[in-house]
Amino acid sequence: MQSNLAIARSTIPGAKIWAVVKADAYGHGLENGLRGFAAADGLSLIEYDRAVRLRDLGWTKPIMMMQGMFDSADLDLISQYELQPVVHNVEQLDMLSKARLNSPIHVHLKINTGMNRLGFLPEQTREAYARLQAVPAIGKISLITHFANADKQSVSPDVATQVAAFQQATLDIQAEISLSNSPAILIHPEIKGDWIRPGVMLYGGSPGGVDAASFGLKAAMTLSSRVIAVQSIRAGDSVGYGSLFRAERDMRIGIVACGYADGYPRHASTGAPVLVDGIRTQLLGRVSMDMLNVDLSSVPNAHVGSDVTLWGDDLPIDEVAAAAGTIGYELMCAITPRVQRQVRL
Repeated sequence: MQSNLAIARSTIPGAKIWAVVKADAYGHGLENGLRGFAAADGLSLIEYDRAVRLRDLGWTKPIMMMQGMFDSADLDLISQYELQPVVHNVEQLDMLSKARLNSPIHVHLKINTGMNRLGFLPEQTREAYARLQAVPAIGKISLITHFANADKQSVSPDVATQVAAFQQATLDIQAEISLSNSPAILIHPEIKGDWIRPGVMLYGGSPGGVDAASFGLKAAMTLSSRVIAVQSIRAGDSVGYGSLFRAERDMRIGIVACGYADGYPRHASTGAPVLVDGIRTQLLGRVSMDMLNVDLSSVPNAHVGSDVTLWGDDLPIDEVAAAAGTIGYELMCAITPRVQRQVRL
C-alpha cells in the first residue's frame, strides 16, 4: 500500500493526495488503509461511521465524504469530526443554507462534466458556487469532477472534453481543484490539479485496461487456500454441480477450500487462472459455496495440502476478474467476513 501510494505521488509531483478508503478500503480493512496510507494528505470515503472510526483511530488530517450529506443529521457529524462533504445537488445546498454549525466547514463542489452521476451541470456551477459562498456555515470551497473514461482513448466523453468543460465552468473561480482518479493519474499525468484521488491503484489493481504491474503497482491482497482433496477422474466424467466440465481424458483434479461464500466469483468458469504450488493451472466447472475445482494436469506433484493462490502478486486480480466477466474492484470488495485475514507489515 505504501509503495503504491508513493507511485501515485511521484507520478503527479506537487499534488496532494486523497487516498480513497471507501468500502472498507476496497475490502482490505479500514485499519490497514489507515496504516498503509499514513503518508497521504487526506482520506476519502462515503460511510460516516467509518469516518468517525478514522478519527477514533487517530487520523487528524482531512477526511472527504465523497457523496456528501444523505440527510441533515449528517451535518452534526461533519461539524463534530471536521469532515469535508462533497456538495453535488440542490438539496444539499438547502441543507447547508439552514445549518447552524459551531465552526465553518470545508466543502467540495462537484461539477458534472460528463459522468452524469453526481454533480451540478457546468452551466449551474457559478450559481451553486455563489450559494455556497453566501452560507455562513461554509468556509473553504474546493472544486472537483470525475472522469468517466480516463482508461480509454476513444470513448465519449473523453478526458480532454471533460477537462475543457470543467475549465470553462470554473473560469475565474479561485479555488483548489481535484480532477484525477487512478486511470487519469497513470495514463494522463499531464492533467494538473491541487489534489489527486487515487483509489484502486493504491491496492495494486488495474483501473480499466491498464496493466497495473507495468506501472510498478503491487498487489495489496492475496487470496489463498489449499487443496483439501484430490480426485482421479476418467475420460467422460464430469465435475461439480451441473456437470459443466466433462473430462476429455483421464486426469487428476484438486478440490480447493474456497467458494462463493468466501467471495470467489460464482460466475467464474472453466479456464479461470489459478496457481497451485506456484504453477499456473485453471478452474474446472462450477464454483460451489465452499469449494472449487482445479486441473492438476500441469502440477503432477500436487497433493492434499498444496498451496493455492486465487489472486495476488503472481496472479493479478484483474486477470482473474476478466476471466469471470467482472473487474478487480468487485473481487476486492466481495471477500466475506468468514475469510481469515493475515496482515503483513
